[in-house]
Parts: sequence; structure tokens; C-alpha cells
Amino acid sequence: RKSARQASAKLKFCRLAFGASGSAGASIDTGDAETVARDFIEDERTRLIWNGARQFMPKNRVKLLLNLLLVAQGSVPRGGTIDLTILGEGDSATFRIAANGPIAKVPQKVMNFVSGNPVDEDGKPIAVDAHGIQPFYAGLLARSCGLTVDAATNPDGVLITAR
Repeated sequence: RKSARQASAKLKFCRLAFGASGSAGASIDTGDAETVARDFIEDERTRLIWNGARQFMPKNRVKLLLNLLLVAQGSVPRGGTIDLTILGEGDSATFRIAANGPIAKVPQKVMNFVSGNPVDEDGKPIAVDAHGIQPFYAGLLARSCGLTVDAATNPDGVLITAR
């Protein structure tokens, strides 16, 4: 029963985060996004705090939000708290995600993919592989929404912003 619930949660999350989610110009209810994100992310080690008024938002912004939650989840491999704040509404909404937990860190390679600049420390291009495609896709979504994504690791954890 637990495995079936987990599989269903993953499928619903992936449909919303990666699927077409309606026609061009469609909007998605952030309440629905919150529900699928909670079902997918929360477990005995990880807690999601969702701050933001329920609203309809352009589908690519919601898809970006969910993809950034995946980056945040990956930054706390041993679990912790992911605190999401949605600022603004609709086309002007921005996101702030604080991920706190033991050994919280966003690898530089992930941020290079999100920024659309996949290069290594020597400036050589990094091929987008199976591990890099999701952050690369998040970067494509951010640019399609006219947003820039930044991430910083600090002593308290990781802070990811999309403005």
C-alpha cells in the first residue's frame, strides 16, 4: 500500500513538473502544486513548509517552482526542512526556497546547469547527462519566465531564489 501511494505521488508530481499541463498560456492552481509537492517530498526525514497565498499562476512558473523544489530536496540528502515562500502573484511571482539539514549543499555543477552555463572549473563545457538534465530543464523554465535563479550555501543551509 505504501509503495502504491509513493508511486502515485511521484507520477502526479512528474506530470505537473515536467508534463504539458494544458495548452499554451494555461494557468495552474498553486494549491494543487502544494498538494503534489507535499505528497512527493515529505517523509519521515524531510518536511515542506509552504508559504504563499493560493492562486492561479502561469504553468511554466509552477513547473519552475516544482523543479526548484527538486533542486532543494537534492541539497538536503539526509533530510531536513524545505521552506518555500512565494512572493507576488501571477506573472510577477518570485520564489525563495531555504533548505536546511545536515550537510546541506547545492553542487556547483547543478547551479551551472540551472544558470544555463554548464562549464567546469576550467571553463570547459559539461555535457548534459542524466544527472544534469533536471537542473538544466529548471534553468530553461526560469529563462522562459524571465527569471534568474541563484543559490547560496551558508552555515544554516541553502538558499535558492528565482527573481
